[in-house]
Amino acid sequence: MNRHQLLLSITSAVFAISVAAETCEITTTRTACPGKESLSYKKCHGKASCSEFIEVKNANECKVASVSACENARLNITKLKVVNASFNGSELKTDAGSSDFCTIYEKRDAEFNQC
Repeated sequence: MNRHQLLLSITSAVFAISVAAETCEITTTRTACPGKESLSYKKCHGKASCSEFIEVKNANECKVASVSACENARLNITKLKVVNASFNGSELKTDAGSSDFCTIYEKRDAEFNQC
């Protein structure tokens, strides 16, 4: 295989991978514990809400990532999170019809409202 063929093969592989990936936007809005706003909002550059874009294979993978984004390890800093998602620009909802994926987060009661 000559250099030109190798370059063409690599370019084709990269293009095939990028075509298979879809865009998932995860928007997280935090409610800080009293007096902890600067720490709680640090991940969003000082704002309560921001978005993260990830590449996924399908809408279900985006939903799973959205539920995972609900994790709250800083119980005395962040009181609550609301996580919304869209897949290729279309809003996603839980199976129950909620746009907040934290409503189905298994550890919601243990990790939220603990300030």
